[in-house]
Amino acid sequence: MNITISETRDINLDDILVLYKANEWSSAEKPTQLYNGLLNSETLITAWEDKKLIGLGNAISDGHLTVYYPHLLVLPEYQGKGIGKMIVEKMQEKYSHFHMQMLTADGKAVEFYKKNGFERAGNTEPMWIYQGNEH
Repeated sequence: MNITISETRDINLDDILVLYKANEWSSAEKPTQLYNGLLNSETLITAWEDKKLIGLGNAISDGHLTVYYPHLLVLPEYQGKGIGKMIVEKMQEKYSHFHMQMLTADGKAVEFYKKNGFERAGNTEPMWIYQGNEH
């Protein structure tokens, strides 16, 4: 498997939608907002096998102190092969020195993030106003 990790924004909506629909993420139902949100993120990391988009992650940040990682997805048939870890490592190259790195995880993602250095944020409770349906 020849995987390339990139910080390119040369990515098309159709490829993004394949990835999001394969993972049953409701943001695929808002394609224009999803595409614009990803392209307007401070950082967008993509994973490719040749010209096939197989994963991505994005970061929203103030650029100095705090970073939030909203999305990290890998095509289901590529999960468990270290691709998500490669995306996290690429993010860490940029953000490891930040005071606070945050994300929201549920299901299988909790263990994945724990293996990659994240921990529960003290006694905090996750809170949101959410318009999705997969949680």
